[in-house]
Parts: sequence; structure tokens; C-alpha cells
Amino acid sequence: MYLELEALSVRYRASLPPAVDAVSFGLKVGEIGVLIGPSGCGKTTLLRAIAGLESTHSGHIRLNGITVSSAQHALPAEQREMGMVFQDYALFPHMTVDQNIGFGIHAWSKPQRQARILEVLQLVGLQSHASRYPHELSGGQQQRVALARALAPKPKLLLLDEPFSNLDVDLRERLAQELRTILKAAGATALFVTHDQLEAFAIGDRIGVMQQGQLHQWADAYTLYHRPATRFVADFIGHGVFTPAHVELHEEHGVPHKHVVTPLGALHGIHQQEQDRLALGPCDILLRADDIVHDDAAPVKAKILTKAFRGNEFLYSLQLLTGETVLAHVPSHHNHRIGEWIGIRPEVDHIVTFESQALSTAGGN
Repeated sequence: MYLELEALSVRYRASLPPAVDAVSFGLKVGEIGVLIGPSGCGKTTLLRAIAGLESTHSGHIRLNGITVSSAQHALPAEQREMGMVFQDYALFPHMTVDQNIGFGIHAWSKPQRQARILEVLQLVGLQSHASRYPHELSGGQQQRVALARALAPKPKLLLLDEPFSNLDVDLRERLAQELRTILKAAGATALFVTHDQLEAFAIGDRIGVMQQGQLHQWADAYTLYHRPATRFVADFIGHGVFTPAHVELHEEHGVPHKHVVTPLGALHGIHQQEQDRLALGPCDILLRADDIVHDDAAPVKAKILTKAFRGNEFLYSLQLLTGETVLAHVPSHHNHRIGEWIGIRPEVDHIVTFESQALSTAGGN
């Protein structure tokens, strides 16, 4: 691994829980990693520890095989050859775009400096803006200048701390895709912090989900969505709810098969890999909004509690006759009233189950 964290912990005071608690993960050369989680989960503290701006309590940070942080040794931030892009961009208002970009490479010879400034300007698509000042640029353009300035010294690792947080939603989604294209074109290894799932999915090769200082899972977006390692990841990623269910064994043509019985009916045709993983007995099943299909002919009926219009679809919150609540994405031409009953059926490709919370709560009592 090019960037490797091994059981890294950061603690501000001995009397407080660790801000980062025994976190381990790795990034290969040219990979883009993303840390995501709720506010206060430790993702920015972790980024600052990698940059050398926070002390390591225990564990190691290695970059290209060299230990840059441990409890016994810490390479100063300025010697780590890392670039950083902050939330506020931190551009110098009295400098032009090319002067801002060239600030971190002022020790280079003039021809080298000018060539590199032009190179990164082309990379971020701002060749025609070289002589402008930051106040003459849009928010998205300022963000790209900050990115170009961070890339100019050819850092070993690029760190980005919620660089789109001050931008509107539509611009953020577009810039997230642009950022990935730019970083890949530059061949940069990068670690990005965000609280926005769409940004994380658009940018990251690998995504880490954090909560209370701990890394719950480090995987690609598909795995996080379809194979969440913990109940927190399952709940945090995407739109879904946990519903009580029961795994039962039935015979089909003389061959035993596991079925998951849910309030919406039994789920059949479960893949063999999931068959092996499922434990018989009560459980909680994750039902995402895209697992529920609106079907007027379905025997299961549900009452619409809330609905959110999203252009091409509605996100419905639905209550079953048995009291459970589920979510469903429904095409927007099915514009039903709140309080109306509609037919629904499950169409679940990936079975995600966890220990029954009702049973674990009862066991704890």
C-alpha cells in the first residue's frame, strides 16, 4: 500500500474517548479514498493527523513505506510533501490565479515554475483565467484554483477537507465528477473528507464510513451499499429501514433452501452465497427504497405517510397494515395522495440481515 494506516488513534485528553480509535486502511498509488460519516465522527481529525497537524496517540501512518507518524516519531507537516485543500480554499486575495498557483513552488526555477503553472491550469481548465483575481472567479473556479495550487508541487498525497461545502448542491455534484477526472488525469493519490454520500460515490475508489472515531467499513461504493459490514453502515448509506423478519428452511424439489419471511411476504430465489450466510431464526432485514415496487395488483397494501418529489420519482414513506414502515421509490406519474393505500411488493436482489434488535434488546434486559 502507498498510504497505510495501522491501528491509528488520536486522543485530545486522557479523560475523553479517542477522536480517532484504532483506524486501519490503505490506499494504492493513484487511488482516491473518501472518508464519510456524521459530524464529529473523527474524519477531519484523521485527515489532519495524516497531514501532520494532529499528534498520533498510538498506531502508525506510512507513506510509500516510510513512517511519517507514530507515538514515538512524527515527521513535521512541511516535510511530508502532502498537498491540502481546505473548505474555504484559503486563496490569497491580492494574488492572481497564476500567482496563487505558483506560491508553493517559488523555489523552483522560473522556467520550471511557469511550465508547471501552465500544466495545472490546463489540468483544471482555467488557462484563460491566469491573470484574474479570486474575487473575479465563481465559487467553482476558486475551488479549482485551490486544487491546482495543491497539485502544483506534485505532492505525494493530496488531502481534501470538504472542499465543496460552501457550494450549492447542483454545483457540488458536477464538481465532484470533475474533481475525479482531474485527479485521475494527474495520477494523484488523494484522500477526501465529506459528509455527502453522492460526493463520496462520485469521487471515491474506496470509501470509509466512520462513527464515533471508528472506521466501520473500508470498501468500494457498491460493496458499502449491497454488503454493509455493520448495522450503522447499512443505516447510513442510502435510503432504507430495518424490518423484523424470519429465516426459514424449506425444501424445493427435495433440496433445502432458506427463505426470508418478511411483513411483505417471503423472499425466494436467494443466491447461494447469501444462503450460506443466513442464520435460521429471527433477524432484521434491510429494505431499501429501491427494494420496494409499487404494484396495484400486489396483495400487500400500504398507506402513504409522506412523499418527497424528486423530479422523475417520489420517495414514499409507507405504513403496512401490520404497523411496519418501509420506503419506496415510485415513478413520478404515480402521484398518490398522502393517506392513500397502494399495493407494493418486495423485489430484493441483495439480502442484508442483522441480528434482531428486538431480541438483543430483550436479551440485554
